[in-house]
Amino acid sequence: MGNCCLVQIGLENFIIRGLDSIAGHVNYICKLKQTLPTLSAALQELTAQRNDRQSQVDLAERQLKPFEQVQLWLSKAETMITEAEKLIEDGLQQMNNLCLGGLAEMLQEISDHKSTGVFEKVAENQPAASVVVRPVEQPVALESTIQKVWSCIADKDVGIIGLYGLGGVGTTTLLTKLNNKFSTTPNVFEVVIWALVSKDSDVGKIQDRIGGNFGFSDDSWKNKSVDQKAPDIYGVLRNKRFIVLLDDLWERVDLNQVGIPKPSQENGSKLIFTTRSLEVCGEMEAQKKIKVKCLETEKAWELFRDKVGDETLNNHPDIPNLAKQVAKRCGGLPLALITIGHAMVCKKTIGEWKYAIEVLKRCALPKLENKEFLFLKFSMKCCLLYCCLHPEDYCIPKRRLMEYWFCEGLLNEFDRISEAQMPGDNIICSLISACLLENDGEMDGEDCVKMHDVIRDITLWITGKFEATENNFFVTAGAQLFQEPDVKAWENVKRMSVMENKIEVLNKTPKCPSL
Repeated sequence: MGNCCLVQIGLENFIIRGLDSIAGHVNYICKLKQTLPTLSAALQELTAQRNDRQSQVDLAERQLKPFEQVQLWLSKAETMITEAEKLIEDGLQQMNNLCLGGLAEMLQEISDHKSTGVFEKVAENQPAASVVVRPVEQPVALESTIQKVWSCIADKDVGIIGLYGLGGVGTTTLLTKLNNKFSTTPNVFEVVIWALVSKDSDVGKIQDRIGGNFGFSDDSWKNKSVDQKAPDIYGVLRNKRFIVLLDDLWERVDLNQVGIPKPSQENGSKLIFTTRSLEVCGEMEAQKKIKVKCLETEKAWELFRDKVGDETLNNHPDIPNLAKQVAKRCGGLPLALITIGHAMVCKKTIGEWKYAIEVLKRCALPKLENKEFLFLKFSMKCCLLYCCLHPEDYCIPKRRLMEYWFCEGLLNEFDRISEAQMPGDNIICSLISACLLENDGEMDGEDCVKMHDVIRDITLWITGKFEATENNFFVTAGAQLFQEPDVKAWENVKRMSVMENKIEVLNKTPKCPSL
């Protein structure tokens, strides 16, 4: 009987201990279930904090260098988030195998890491890139364009930027200002390279100018072929975040042949070039094309007045008005304004200023001449010269212009004007892309173009310079004449224009056998 009691008591104790164990395990599971949501909430907070810091770093990386401490914190946060996400994902399925202590430890680690993720600054100023500062004229009204280009430089999706505009409009000045800005403004580039290309586009010369930045200038380098120089340049640039500035492109430059790695999101490098043609921007695969425009009247006068100087302008009360006429003849081109402004510094009589106006009406602007036309095909050049028969600022209907070209035999490979429509459109588009013609809206429902004043002056100069040839031009369009010009000058004329004048009657019968 006594033994039965002992067995019963032992069984009861065993059951009680078993129940206590089960109750303890159930309580443990309950605590685990309570801890997992807490861990999940902490994970969400850490993830949000990580995302905020990463956004700050991404923004700062455009112009600044992130602190290593911040980068380390982000790396550790990334690891903790990955581990916690896996733990929560597996938690409910493997509840019996989880360790409450492990959960608590991770929860504490996340809490501690969150507390260390408060930074007063996430980045420091990046040291200025290695750059050779270049002399530059003080530009006028280029600030907004510089800011536009600088924003493109900061855009990770833009690797190649094309700056195009009329010769003398200030593209080289703009590129020079950008070059110098890299020496004073924090940026992410290790090296800034400047190279003049010009119309010959000689790959070897471009390589020599780039190689000079790296000390490649001895005889052994100069004696290498283009194919041998390219790997040397590529070897230096491929491990650097660089920016290459190419000035005055007249045609496509093969970056691979030069040895320049193509800019991309991966390497973070940039290529900026200047050209006179929008088509070259396309051939260079520019992701951003920015037109550099002529100065507005007020800004043009401000630049011209600065170059002439108040002493000359105040020498006679009539000089300022005459000076404004001279400035107007420059058509808003900074190069022309600066060149002519310097030339007029010592001109302090009314006669000298009036003479300057007459000269500018007859001649091409100094230093510009016919450089704009060097890359045009002969047929296209003739089509452009034909446009100068119209008065200054005249709205020329595209359709009528193509009809003139066709009738003049400038599109003589076609038998019908309808067949010449497409190539005629192509010529107009090419001239617009080269900044030699400008879109000018509509007139009477027809699309129109016009010539920039300076381009018109240059074309008139060209036609005048070669007046002895069979392509003789005689143009007094828009000159406000009340009587006919000297009819003796008409004898050898093949193309002439006296439109937009006030001539009511011809006093003499002109002889124009070639007209």
